Amino acid sequence: MNLQVVAPGRVNLIGDHTDYTGGSVMPLAIDRYTVINGVVGGPRVQLSSTAERQPLDLPLDLTHPEAVTPLWAKYVAGVIAEMSNPSGFRGTVSSTIPIGAGLSSSAALEVAAALALGFDGPALELAQLCQRAENRATGLPSGIMDQLTITSGVAGHALLIDCSSLIVSPVALPADVEVVVRFVTQRRLVGSAYADRVAECALAEREVGPLRLATVDEVNTIDDPIIRARALHVVTENRRVIEFAGALSAGDIDEAGQLMLASHNSLRDLYETSTPAMDNAVARLQETPGVYGARMTGGGFGGCVVALTQPGALQNGWVVTAVDGASVSVDS
Repeated sequence: MNLQVVAPGRVNLIGDHTDYTGGSVMPLAIDRYTVINGVVGGPRVQLSSTAERQPLDLPLDLTHPEAVTPLWAKYVAGVIAEMSNPSGFRGTVSSTIPIGAGLSSSAALEVAAALALGFDGPALELAQLCQRAENRATGLPSGIMDQLTITSGVAGHALLIDCSSLIVSPVALPADVEVVVRFVTQRRLVGSAYADRVAECALAEREVGPLRLATVDEVNTIDDPIIRARALHVVTENRRVIEFAGALSAGDIDEAGQLMLASHNSLRDLYETSTPAMDNAVARLQETPGVYGARMTGGGFGGCVVALTQPGALQNGWVVTAVDGASVSVDS
């Protein structure tokens, strides 16, 4: 049986480093894709990638995905280890999602691999499986935003996701607004300070309880200035996400743009996940006529910036379209 799986990338408009504390985020699935083509069957998973020199050849009874090399194979190995009864598969992987750009190329690979290996269930369960796979294989304590966006995308809409209840609420994007992504620098979350930020939030929650429920006044009682700053970003970012969704729904794009800039400043000053190059890119975008707002996007430490603009305002960068989530087609 021949099979093709298509999994989109994602860009986050607002709400970074809030998902792993159960907060709110607002990403969209984008028209950049990871595609797996191949044949179902056999006792192993064998994949070659147009972007990687080394193919992967993995058994279906794999139990230690963290030991698998190279890095791209870890993501597939994690999926195999998390699935209860994966199918064998032989095929190829290609992608138009830039690697290391913060647009979830790894999560798209996980979702595509799970569908190629026979996962047949709801979008939420697929996202949860792939999140567990990534956490297990890489040791990175990432949240569920990337995988849930990729499995649940809705064409023409951003997704307001409550990462505690896991409720996904599509919010229509205005027709007269473009979402533009501009690559700044390569980044890799594995080995970065991402895990440190997760740990710092956990320390904050020991003092004030769940950050998704905490107030600014409660956060300001935290003595450690670094832990207080991290928590303050999360609490205010959750509020910005809800306000952003309201502004977008009301067609107040100027307000939405200001919230994006405030988000970037918080990630720069309180969460310290931006870089000078990304700060400069955002500053230049904010000065460009027709740009409503811009910010770094994704886990940080490099990657891309995202902007809301008037149509045609930016000549450099990718104008991305909100698309539906991952899909499978079969030719028996």
